[in-house]
Amino acid sequence: MPTSPYAARPWLNSYADGVPHEIDAPTQTLPEMLADAVSRYGRQTALEFFGATTTYRELGRLVDRAAEGLRRLGVVAGDRVALVMPNSPQHVVAFYAALRLGAIVIEHNPLYTPRELRHQFEDHGARVAIVWDKLADTVADFPSDLALEHIVRVDITAALPLGKRLALRLPVSKARAARAQLTARVRSKRPTPWEALLTRGPISRKHRGPLLDDIALLQYTSGTTGTPKGAVLTHRNLRANAMQGRAWVPGLRDGHETFYGVLPLFHAYGLTLCLTFAMSIGAKLVLFPKYDLDLVAAAAKKSPPTFLPAVPPIYDQLARAAARGTIDLSSVRFAISGAMSLPVATVDRWEAATGGLLVEGYGMTESSPVALGNPIGPSRRPGTVGVPFPSTDIRVVDPENPTTDLPLGETGELLLRGPQVFQGYWNRPADTAETLIDGEWLRTGDIASVSPDGFVTIVDRLKEIIITGGFNVSPSEVEEVLVSHPDIVGAAVVALPKPRGGEDVAAAIVLRDGVAIEPDAVRDYCKTRLAAYKVPRRVVVVDDLPRSLIGKVLRREVRQRLMS
Repeated sequence: MPTSPYAARPWLNSYADGVPHEIDAPTQTLPEMLADAVSRYGRQTALEFFGATTTYRELGRLVDRAAEGLRRLGVVAGDRVALVMPNSPQHVVAFYAALRLGAIVIEHNPLYTPRELRHQFEDHGARVAIVWDKLADTVADFPSDLALEHIVRVDITAALPLGKRLALRLPVSKARAARAQLTARVRSKRPTPWEALLTRGPISRKHRGPLLDDIALLQYTSGTTGTPKGAVLTHRNLRANAMQGRAWVPGLRDGHETFYGVLPLFHAYGLTLCLTFAMSIGAKLVLFPKYDLDLVAAAAKKSPPTFLPAVPPIYDQLARAAARGTIDLSSVRFAISGAMSLPVATVDRWEAATGGLLVEGYGMTESSPVALGNPIGPSRRPGTVGVPFPSTDIRVVDPENPTTDLPLGETGELLLRGPQVFQGYWNRPADTAETLIDGEWLRTGDIASVSPDGFVTIVDRLKEIIITGGFNVSPSEVEEVLVSHPDIVGAAVVALPKPRGGEDVAAAIVLRDGVAIEPDAVRDYCKTRLAAYKVPRRVVVVDDLPRSLIGKVLRREVRQRLMS
């Protein structure tokens, strides 16, 4: 049997100086990792939120108290605990408190519609949900046949500095508008206030925590097949990925970095870079409930960022603002882009404005999520997604026969293997078997080529998932909503490129005979049933949709028609 061209791992010669070829096997679960950071960096700031700070020692105490509160609610190892919150100190505490008990965290997008949230709750069967108070009534109204027993409501304004909390109460329109964005009065009596979890003492040190191979997280993803499902990630997976990230950036100064949490913590990218990686090195994590240029510029005056994980549109806007003098980004030494293609023009604009490097990485929820990255140094190669992380192997294979490797330089489906690769999909053995070859090689669904020196270029996608703003959108899910409209008899949803990079959700629709409908009316219909980023930006009425001999809509042809 011929040797695979990837067995020699040609990418290793392209690593930046100081980056190891392999990482050590993880020995700490995520709660143990945090406890170690508390021990080493106790007096240093762990979290900053609108200027209010929390030290690592205070964070450790809050996690222990919240864990005891959850234990008294009946949470035990293996239970699912759902989190539905924007970025906030309470989010960080809730994440680690649930893990401390050996429970499984499920992260949810707080912008989801009730329909989307309910679907996930039906699938994972969480007994406890910790929910932003703006969504507490939504979750409280879920049907009683769900497994949900307890709802904890979180007012994130309680974590603001006193002055800002008082300002939100002023009887002026600006204060009312700001308050409405951050909090809401809860109608239902069912939810328990977050503060009630913290009234008891800390959890006993004798209470056994999780093991490395226990499940830590169910992260919902459209995966490679388009059906939203929970990717199963263990403590070992997530800890390994944080260690790989640390190894990739040898210039980091443990205990002295400032990470900006502009990415949502409920997203796999933001979760690993901010909730685990940043905490593992004792960094200060500056949290933003949502990305806002003015908020970032204000925070940068007090706590200049040194490490910024983000997506291309954010980098582009920040670079333009820096060029205008609106924000000083000269402190940013490391900037890592992911979740979507990074235009070379954005790289040039960022580096001209900041003097720092901007490099692109690649991953997916199923790989915890980071698997490849551009070297942070002169060997980086804009336009590629870089080379495999330490302890990570790749292959490019024939998509029709994924056991057959293709030569370097040829295009095929990219496969990944490493300690960060997930365990499978929650309660979906068939999908797991289709995605994991031999139980270890992850089919990415992306068509790629690998250069002789190991740099990977993504050239296409087998999967038809649309990536917009860093989020995955399943065309099938949007199409299902569209055809539920009484006047729409057919729909195909595809990705169309944006002028500045990234993708828009676009829909071609076939109407019932004799009716007319405006695109805005279609979008309004979708807005009540889908999260905003899933709503089609472009809606085109067509006479018919191209189909295969068995009646399947040919999305590739639809995309070509819309682009022409």
